[in-house]
Amino acid sequence: MMTNKNGFAQGGATAINAVKIVKDYTANGLVVHALRELSLTFGAGEFAAIAGPSGSGKSTFLHLAGCLDTLTAGSMEVGGRRTDALSKRELALLRRHSIGFIFQAYNLIPVLSAEENVSFPLVLLGVDKAEAKARTAQALEQVGLAGLARRRPKELSGGQQQRIAIARALVKRPALILADEPTANLDSATGREILETMLHLNRAEGTTFIFSTHDPMVMEFARRVVYIRDGMIERDDIRASGGA
Repeated sequence: MMTNKNGFAQGGATAINAVKIVKDYTANGLVVHALRELSLTFGAGEFAAIAGPSGSGKSTFLHLAGCLDTLTAGSMEVGGRRTDALSKRELALLRRHSIGFIFQAYNLIPVLSAEENVSFPLVLLGVDKAEAKARTAQALEQVGLAGLARRRPKELSGGQQQRIAIARALVKRPALILADEPTANLDSATGREILETMLHLNRAEGTTFIFSTHDPMVMEFARRVVYIRDGMIERDDIRASGGA
């Protein structure tokens, strides 16, 4: 299969295609059924949210789609590539080139400045220093933190740290961004600004955004909301338009 420069299959119209996926965990000797034969497809360029109560399987789905975890059963394609058919090295390259992550826990590197945290993915990609500097500055500007580039995470508020994490996901311009509760630590005004930035990138560059969320504002922006409960789809709402 031919792939483009970001690792996604050329000409592919599907970002994620999950077919009867199962994910079980064992906790304290008990089997937890996180996902139960769930089938779900997201087209390239979607701006969609996965909603549901805590423990419903939202984050599990994102971790599987982001090649951070493996299936118990079923099959999943990301960018037209079967994740279970890829080696560890191929999965790492797919994540590095094609997928951006925004975690609720930030996952910033404490000894690096905001600017260095944002530019780190570009270092891994071998991007030219001048281009990396320009793209990092643009990403910080997009999330409203251009003036805090030299500060380390401990010198930033929780909301500011989350915005740095969002800038880090945006900077490498991936085909797919997976965001796990991205507005959880932001005030409503900042959350709306960040969602507007993401929606602009979605429309201008065709970046696929998939969120897991409890936030009604994220659902308001999404053009599609998939509700899951106990690891199964409860409802799939597709809207004519999204974005508030």
